[in-house]
Amino acid sequence: MAQRAGVPLSAVKYYQREGLLPAGARSAPNQVAYGEEHVRRVRLVRALLETGGLSVAATKDVIAALDAEAAPLARTFQVAQHAMGARRVQESAPSGAARARVEALAAARGWCVTSDNPGFEAAARALDGLRSIGFDPPQEYLDAYAAAAGTAAAADLQALSGRGERDAVAELMVVGTVLGDPLFAGLRRLAQQDATRDAFPAPARGGRR
Repeated sequence: MAQRAGVPLSAVKYYQREGLLPAGARSAPNQVAYGEEHVRRVRLVRALLETGGLSVAATKDVIAALDAEAAPLARTFQVAQHAMGARRVQESAPSGAARARVEALAAARGWCVTSDNPGFEAAARALDGLRSIGFDPPQEYLDAYAAAAGTAAAADLQALSGRGERDAVAELMVVGTVLGDPLFAGLRRLAQQDATRDAFPAPARGGRR
């Protein structure tokens, strides 16, 4: 199973000890058979823990939501979002002003979201951080970010539409939620470098600064 999943055996044993993998079918006193569903689960757990940076506890919550066949997909998505927020429980709460501004931004765009969505806290903390260095983001700045977020969210849903079975949809929904953040951040850094090159061209080598 470890070889087929492309994961070190030590990692698979760790996942088993933590209760993150379903039990295999015992075929003999010292033999256990694992199927393709186990291989997929190993890959999923590795993506959530190592690439997504979730804690074991948060990963267990996500796995439980995926395994609850009767649970609506919206619930599975909500669990994944809150699991990501759990990575930063040590952070202080954002200011009321920053939270209110994010709420107003979401309302202005007509987003249908719940008040406990962890995105409010994350975005509000970012606004507080920007203000702490003397930058109060203008509305055009926030509108641009919101528009980019809306485009990314639409791409996420478009990807889900081609998955077919509920399990495949739920799995992509969870992994996409967790790994979408680093994907978006990585592409943003590339775009920033490109934009900076045009806005602040570097001096030619050998020339004066």
